[in-house]
Amino acid sequence: MRVCDIEAHQPDDRVEPTARCRSGIGRRSLVTALGASAFAATLPAPHIARAASAVDEIRIDYAYYNPVSLVLKERGWLEQDLARDGIKLRWVLSLGSNKALEYLNARSLDFGSSAGGAALLARINGNPVKSVYVYSKPEWTALVTQGGSVIQKVTDLKGRRIAATRGTDPHIFLIRTLAANGLTEKDVRVVLLQHQDGRLALAKGDVDAWAGLDPLMAQAELDDGARLFYRNAAINTWGVLNTSEAFAADHPDLVLRVLAAYERARAYSIANPGELKKTIVAQARLTEAVAARQLERTDLSTAAIGERQRKTIESAGVALQQAGVVPADVDVPATAAALIDASFVTRLGIT
Repeated sequence: MRVCDIEAHQPDDRVEPTARCRSGIGRRSLVTALGASAFAATLPAPHIARAASAVDEIRIDYAYYNPVSLVLKERGWLEQDLARDGIKLRWVLSLGSNKALEYLNARSLDFGSSAGGAALLARINGNPVKSVYVYSKPEWTALVTQGGSVIQKVTDLKGRRIAATRGTDPHIFLIRTLAANGLTEKDVRVVLLQHQDGRLALAKGDVDAWAGLDPLMAQAELDDGARLFYRNAAINTWGVLNTSEAFAADHPDLVLRVLAAYERARAYSIANPGELKKTIVAQARLTEAVAARQLERTDLSTAAIGERQRKTIESAGVALQQAGVVPADVDVPATAAALIDASFVTRLGIT
């Protein structure tokens, strides 16, 4: 059996992680119930039994579009908690929802942050992902063009080149916006680039528009003079933390511990907005003005995942199905329902 792992880079290295495959069963190892977390002692009996089969390393992503992950990484709370049971924590940089979901599917991550709509598309495509927590309700995407561009409205995009990252909320946003204005992807030239490359392509004039993502979108506005010519906060899908069906079933105690640490980081972020901004500036290498603009469009007040998120994500899937992106025979409502797992936030009392 071959198991692919992720070789994480140093925190200051912005190069995307590389996959490394090795033989064997990976870093997972069996431990006795006595070695399980003290937290597991508070769980019902079935979950205590599952906790006996633990891991010696957890891999979790951090992403510049997920400010709470940056705080959690900087403060080290999750490392401290897991170290009590000899569990190591490995941080992996995700450069977009598509990358986080790819790594989850390859078992190179145990937890990955993405947009809810992107997670739905991944599940439709056979990735057994479960969304278990909300890290933000952002308006993190819009359609962007150069400051002096003649593009003023969506219909002006016909025949033009638009940069987008396939399988992410900006790409979903682009498809839905085109459809709402009587256009399809066939009416434009979608140039598939990772988010940061899309921003650079727009700045250099290699594309006419870009389906942007914060904080890169805020950078484009403030540093490059770019202009957000179409915004619609209602169709930005939620920022969700995902795990795999297998990890959630085999290690519910660890899912709870990760979410508890996330909650601590989210509460800290809300209570200390100045420190949150400093963290974003330092870890994402942004100016204070860019970090402030990103935070203007980021709502951290909700962490519970449930019907509200399911409805928004389902709506995105139905719109993509109507646009011909999702096959007609896919049961979008059922897939969205299978994606959302509210059991962990419910047990932690997150409302």
